[in-house]
Amino acid sequence: MSKMIIGKALPNIPWEDKPQGCTDVMWRFSGNPVIGWNPIPKAARVYNSAVAPFEGGFAGVFRADQKNGRATLFSGKSKDGIKIDLDLDPIQWIDENGKPAPTSYAYDPRVIEIEGEYYVTWCDDMNGPSIGLGKTKDFKTFVRMPNPLMPYNRNGVLFPRKVNGKYLLLSRPSDTGHTPFGNIYVSESPDLVHWGNHKLVMTNGGQGWWQGMKIGAGPVPIETTEGWLMIYHGVSNTCNGYVYSMGAALLDIDNPGKVLYRTRDYILTPEKDYETTGFVPNVAFPCANLFEAETGRIAVYYGADDTYTAIAFAQVDELIDYMKNNSEVF
Repeated sequence: MSKMIIGKALPNIPWEDKPQGCTDVMWRFSGNPVIGWNPIPKAARVYNSAVAPFEGGFAGVFRADQKNGRATLFSGKSKDGIKIDLDLDPIQWIDENGKPAPTSYAYDPRVIEIEGEYYVTWCDDMNGPSIGLGKTKDFKTFVRMPNPLMPYNRNGVLFPRKVNGKYLLLSRPSDTGHTPFGNIYVSESPDLVHWGNHKLVMTNGGQGWWQGMKIGAGPVPIETTEGWLMIYHGVSNTCNGYVYSMGAALLDIDNPGKVLYRTRDYILTPEKDYETTGFVPNVAFPCANLFEAETGRIAVYYGADDTYTAIAFAQVDELIDYMKNNSEVF
């Protein structure tokens, strides 16, 4: 196997080999779900959350729907990326002057280290859903920054480094509700404050009904020798409600608005009990990935049924090869 991921070694990445006889390009962790119902007193359900390498272990920001039903962000740590110790109280956000800057609601976070700081994006309330942006160095003190985009928007995902001297942010313009439409756009910024030059990246539809209604960026894109590997979610609208599945795309390394390859078929769709029976059934929503450059291993964290946190695995060379041989770009 040639080395394809451009990044750091992560020898303690959570990992489980593909089960014997499995022909899928992505497979589930046998210990799923890794977070179940009522994991801490103030949180009924923890899902659609983000984990990143931190100080030899892992840390993250987690969507926790509290027992009043409101979505809030909690911090958490883990030694192995599987057993996660959540803080007992929500993140207490401050502004850049150190004054309290609470959120109204906050959900579906992503976390990425850029130039020594950890940046958090999430769906924020800006008189309607928009993209929130904040940062932390220690997963204890969290500083809110200016919202990068106007309402209505969701699924804000930063790239892990500048491209052509600019920070990049993926997003999916939406409406005030559950949004029966949606495409992926990319925006750029010189300073993480001023954003513009918005460009369409990918649209929903094609031959794949699994992504026929809307799509949205998932985890932070992975830099590879073949391009930016972006795992995303696609949604179909069935007679029994929405179904959220996962796909993958390869974006041009110098022009991420250009799609090189895109999986025609989903790579993971709700099938297991914890993906089909829960608070919101039939949801597999990817929000984070860990990856290991030396071995090409990828661990994807996803929300299942708006109830659980689960993990799936892939091998980068297998996934990119599959993508090239089963691609539909539109």
